[in-house]
Amino acid sequence: MREWRQETLWTMTANAASDYSTTGLPETADIVVIGGGFTGMTAALELARAGKRVVVLEQSLIGEGASGMNAGFVVPNFAKADPDAVRRKLPGAKAEALLQLVAEGGDAVFATIRQEQIACDGRQVGWLQPAYGTKAADMLRRRAETWQRLGRPVRFLSADEIEAETGMAIYQGGLLDESGGTIHPLNYLFGLAKAVTRCGGLIREQAAVQAVQKTGKGWQVGYAGGEIAADVVLLATNAFTDGIAASLGRTVVPLRVYQVATRPLSDTVVERIAPRRRPVGDTRLNLFTYRLDRDNRLISGGMAINPRGAPERVGKAVIDRLVHELRLEARPEIEIVWSGVAAMTPDFLPRIHEYGPGFIGGIGCNGRGIAMTGQLGRVLARAALGERAASLPVPLLSPRNLPFHRLTPLAASAGLAQARLSDWWHG
Repeated sequence: MREWRQETLWTMTANAASDYSTTGLPETADIVVIGGGFTGMTAALELARAGKRVVVLEQSLIGEGASGMNAGFVVPNFAKADPDAVRRKLPGAKAEALLQLVAEGGDAVFATIRQEQIACDGRQVGWLQPAYGTKAADMLRRRAETWQRLGRPVRFLSADEIEAETGMAIYQGGLLDESGGTIHPLNYLFGLAKAVTRCGGLIREQAAVQAVQKTGKGWQVGYAGGEIAADVVLLATNAFTDGIAASLGRTVVPLRVYQVATRPLSDTVVERIAPRRRPVGDTRLNLFTYRLDRDNRLISGGMAINPRGAPERVGKAVIDRLVHELRLEARPEIEIVWSGVAAMTPDFLPRIHEYGPGFIGGIGCNGRGIAMTGQLGRVLARAALGERAASLPVPLLSPRNLPFHRLTPLAASAGLAQARLSDWWHG
């Protein structure tokens, strides 16, 4: 029986986990992937399928990072950017390639689930983004038209259609992306890991990497328990700042997000608030989200301005909001509260960094942790297989630590307070 550092809804309901803590590793490999989350494991799967000798090194247990802590939304979209913003920031071909990559993120997740027969409650039922206010509705209408021109199954729904989907009459319409959906994220990650090993890859848990040094022919990776020489090293450690992960983690703003799962709801309530079981995330700065799991637990989340006592306080606040927004007659009981850390880049776009020839890192899910990180892993695999940086769809930037990185949680708290005030003022 695994002893998780943090119990979550997903650890409570997960499939049996494989034990990779004693995997024997070779002295050499073609590619070493540091980090066993969605990004690293997807990259490893692509590389193993290509016949490469690939080793994944995970500092803890598979699923104890952000990939196993999120709410399981599959959202093939940007969190704080839109197609027009991407086109303004990036040159033409690069912008179009990134838009296509992101748009196909949901399809890629569910295709992998089917191909590898991963039992993770995958439901490609679509993703809803209701518009709070007429300005947001106009913005989403334009955005839907842009995605349609790119051939995506996205459309704008009227206020009445959104009310039929959510039971809420507070919205002025909304966007539906039919390629989105939900999964059990921990089971999906377990399935990716099994697929990697079936294809000949090796995974080692509790193998924290402390150093990556250049050698004449490649790189020497020092981890807890030994060393491996590799031609290519991929860094996929999200917002962690321990050991070698600091080179990625200090380039982003870490946001601690709390997730709350209720006891199962009645079929009557489910039919009113989610008749097609579509996940929801609206346009407010203080984002309102919800989804159902396979047993009709209601899952939503939030952040805390003050981290002290946050789980209990955020749990109560999230339930209060669910009752108010969804007009629930009975207050649902909390089953569990947990938290994870999301990595936010300054421009809200994914990015890759090169630390030397053949040593590449990728980061920047920006709250779109399942679809976006999977696509980022595929881009890292393409780079590891020799594709030129200029032709990759994700910008290659020089790594630059954020100034006063330790103070970024304070900035995030201030931003949350401002968002709540703004939503209240305009509500």
